[in-house]
Amino acid sequence: MYKRILTLAGRGRESCFLWGPRQTGKSTLLQSLFPRAPRYDLLLSNEYGRLSRRPALLREELAARASGGEPVLIDEIQKIPGLLDEVQWLIVNRRTPFILCGSSARKLKRGGANLLGGRALRFELFPLVSAEIEGFDLLRALNNGLLPRHYPASDVSGMMEAYIGDYLKEEIAAEALTRNIPAFSRFLEAAAFSNGETVSYTNIASECGVSLPTARQYFEILEDTLLGRFVPAFQRRPKRRVIAAPRFYFFDVGLANFLLKRGPIRPRSEAFGKAFEHFIFQEVTAHSHYSGLRYPISYWRTTSQIEADFILGDHQVAVEVKGVEEVAPHHLKGLKAFREEYKVKHSIVVSMDVRPRLVDGISILPWDVFLHRLWKGEVVR
Repeated sequence: MYKRILTLAGRGRESCFLWGPRQTGKSTLLQSLFPRAPRYDLLLSNEYGRLSRRPALLREELAARASGGEPVLIDEIQKIPGLLDEVQWLIVNRRTPFILCGSSARKLKRGGANLLGGRALRFELFPLVSAEIEGFDLLRALNNGLLPRHYPASDVSGMMEAYIGDYLKEEIAAEALTRNIPAFSRFLEAAAFSNGETVSYTNIASECGVSLPTARQYFEILEDTLLGRFVPAFQRRPKRRVIAAPRFYFFDVGLANFLLKRGPIRPRSEAFGKAFEHFIFQEVTAHSHYSGLRYPISYWRTTSQIEADFILGDHQVAVEVKGVEEVAPHHLKGLKAFREEYKVKHSIVVSMDVRPRLVDGISILPWDVFLHRLWKGEVVR
């Protein structure tokens, strides 16, 4: 059992949505936080069937239940959008707190569903982070990814294949997000080549045999089902000409490995550097949410190919990720160029260096030191 950092502010006194990709541990977390709470699991066919036919059953059943002060848990709420009208009525008229859990808000947002008019907080659960794992193993994380079932596994390839199959079946086909499942399956593999890079919709559309608007729609599906996210370019009053297109990352490095058929990730390889950068992105993304700071994450790259991997906040912190054992002067070029344009509180290179160093005002931090400081709140405040 992993001790998750996300604890849900309000602890059941306030209603909230809890979103997260499949198998990140949402149900396990809620069971540990609220073991006695009543729960409706819409993945169960009988539960789904009766509540989809008659959503008012929720109100009637809860009226017959003595309130024990626990919130009501509803898993996979996106499967029955009409249930949210009953939920809102119960929040307003009975002051019943709810925790509404799901892996995709697409059906709710695109269908104009009732999102409770600001009456519910919003939380997101990510794959595991280093601070949640005792005896954290970086190489295991880069190879297996950080889903709770995948990280400790001896062979993750079969589990990842099943994960993608379940995603296509349960998230894409069952919710009718697209009718062309074979094309979307091909798209997943093509999109993997854009992981950590700017996206060429034209190239991906050509590879998948779909139109340009369809390729864009497929990326929207990945975002809405929380399987990936775009990182915008930092463009605040640039002096140099900068790249404006966003970058794309899958939600878990293990998923990107599988789709790219990378094979074993070993130190000092190109694949190691890519996976290492992806892993650091996962950590800062989760920290941004779990800390409550919700600072934006962007990247900076000029048309002459000078770049900084991640800009945290409004240029408060600039981070470069290098999977090398000793950072050299030429690795600092991007951060130095960024500091020439913007006032930066911290400039950091995250690397495989053995000990921290300070070079020209830039902190060179071993990855474990950086993550320790990040989760202690010393990197972004």
